[in-house]
Amino acid sequence: METKNIMIVGVGGQGSLLASKLLGYLLLNEGYDVKVSEVHGMSQRGGSVVTYVRWGERVASPVIDEGEADCIVSFELLEAARTLPYLKKDGTIVTNTQQIDPMPVVTGAAEYPAGLEEKLKASGAKVDALDCVALAKEAGAVKAVNLVLLGRLSHYFDFPDEAWEKAIEACVPPKFLEVNKKAFRLGKEYR
Repeated sequence: METKNIMIVGVGGQGSLLASKLLGYLLLNEGYDVKVSEVHGMSQRGGSVVTYVRWGERVASPVIDEGEADCIVSFELLEAARTLPYLKKDGTIVTNTQQIDPMPVVTGAAEYPAGLEEKLKASGAKVDALDCVALAKEAGAVKAVNLVLLGRLSHYFDFPDEAWEKAIEACVPPKFLEVNKKAFRLGKEYR
């Protein structure tokens, strides 16, 4: 089996690290060799967070180079645009439509780029964009955006629902379990 690559990108505090942990758990349980690598940057201050998830029969390196990502899972549109060079030509972007102003925009030194979703589509990437914040709120917790995104991502894999549920139960604290399961379902069922 060819090694598969997913980049999970977001801004500090959005839950991207839990998403990568859950995805790694799922893939290990499905019998794959898995490597997960996290790059934090200024994550505690709202900076970029990037996680590489690679899996296959045997994976030597945890790093994804430009043009190698099968999928980019993005918690924010600008982060999807920043990591676009890492996507394969036939790759998929699963993204939240939320826009979070980076520090240069907050300070007035720059403007948030307009039309990012359209620009991503114009690049030739398959773009699956949804308002994950609204779906997370519907589930009962705005912080469940990560599970909404994973629910949407599950469309691109043949893993059974039970495998996803087992991973959620293993990685999410019990008091948040039902909200996160609902967020996953809302992302999965989104049309």
